[in-house]
Amino acid sequence: MCRSHHHEHCECPGFRMGRFLQPCLLLLLARRKAHGYELIEELQKLWFEGENLDPGLVYRTLRRLEEDGFVQSEWVTEGPGPAKRVYALTEEGRVILCSWAQYIETQIPRLQSFLVHYRELEEGQTK
Repeated sequence: MCRSHHHEHCECPGFRMGRFLQPCLLLLLARRKAHGYELIEELQKLWFEGENLDPGLVYRTLRRLEEDGFVQSEWVTEGPGPAKRVYALTEEGRVILCSWAQYIETQIPRLQSFLVHYRELEEGQTK
């Protein structure tokens, strides 16, 4: 749900989580190997709390990251339960993670400036 417009199908570009999902997954996998369900749990705990995180989107993103060579996976059959696909970050993935971190860092001042100007606009409209 869009927090600003209070409806389910908002077209606010900032609320599309797919793009931000990539660096989040890369960061989690830089910490340790994990299977999809573990990654979804961590994503919800760290960055998407209260969001309706679509598991299909997570798995499609992992598949795309693997196709691009940033992540690799293998089936693990040991342990209880069914076999699980475990994902790990590749060296190329570490390079892309670094690029994401640099990009996000450059965006912070722009986003802060945007919010300052937006708040000024909002204050002007409430007077």
